[in-house]
Amino acid sequence: MTPSGPQPTTARRSDLLDALTGIFLAEGFMSLTLDQLTERLRCSKSTLYTLAPSKEQLARAVIVHYFRRSAAAVEATVSAVDGYVEEYLTSVAEELQPAQPAFYRDLDLFPPGREVYEQNVRFAAQRVQELIAKGVAAGVYRPVNSEFVADLVANALARIGRGDVARATGIDDSQAFALLSDIVMGGLRTRTR
Repeated sequence: MTPSGPQPTTARRSDLLDALTGIFLAEGFMSLTLDQLTERLRCSKSTLYTLAPSKEQLARAVIVHYFRRSAAAVEATVSAVDGYVEEYLTSVAEELQPAQPAFYRDLDLFPPGREVYEQNVRFAAQRVQELIAKGVAAGVYRPVNSEFVADLVANALARIGRGDVARATGIDDSQAFALLSDIVMGGLRTRTR
């Protein structure tokens, strides 16, 4: 099915995507039907079809929206304090806190969603590498191989996102991100900040 009729305003579109994001993060998305979503959002299917032409594409659009919104919030936090890796990883943990295990399970089972997540993991690894290099240059961190640390972080992020860490340890994803930040920071610090 293709979008038809008038397109929602940018604000309405964003509101719908935010509402869908909240539902997806809390409950997952694979088992939800369009009928259930329209009932909960009090809108029509045609309104949802203005966001995406199919349920699968709608799910991908919501996932992209969530990660874009989260990435922007993380970058805003880091920029506001001229931060480094600690602020970045702490902010990532805060942004991912609302995501429940059902969301990550569905994300892993949905190839387009998994692809979006993996793209974000690659971006996060690159960003961690940049922030480590910035910290080393500023003398905030001891000299380390930033590519190696970023690779470790990327692998940890991927394992957290697939649910491997939760299954192996019983800790939730937000706690895992916070612990990852503590471990990475413990290895980078030259002095107390």
